Amino acid sequence: MDASLQLVPWAEDDFWLLLRKNEPVMTEHLGGPETEAKLRERHQRYLALSAREPAAGRVFRIVAEGESMGTIAFWERVWKDEEVYETGWGVLPEFQGRGLAARAARAVIAHATAHGTRRHLHAFPSVDHAASNAVCRAAGFVLLGETEFEYPPGQWHTSNDWRAVLA
Repeated sequence: MDASLQLVPWAEDDFWLLLRKNEPVMTEHLGGPETEAKLRERHQRYLALSAREPAAGRVFRIVAEGESMGTIAFWERVWKDEEVYETGWGVLPEFQGRGLAARAARAVIAHATAHGTRRHLHAFPSVDHAASNAVCRAAGFVLLGETEFEYPPGQWHTSNDWRAVLA
């Protein structure tokens, strides 16, 4: 585990981070900014997920150098008839380029391995999102190929299917 980076479970006071992650530069590959009402719904979903048993998944703040720098999460889903976890992250613009997302992804892999019940963790960055694909590579995911992926609901795009084995 990376001692200089912490994954802190999502808490009531973390809504400000959703507001920051809703900026256009942060949502370019995710369908664009959401309304504040949608963000409040998302915040409640994050709180509910993090209140469940650890094997259900978690949402975390990425903390390094005493500062909250972004988020990372993993959650249950079925993919190609297999029960797996999916992961996603977002590092605030002023902290990008430091390897934080890859370090956080490795920490999530370790957490899901220790607390989870599923064998695989997938990430589905858009094929044209070079930074997120680089994170997957650096974190040890294996590229399975391209797939059509729906996110947000109703918006289909071509993404890469990256998979980590939870040993």
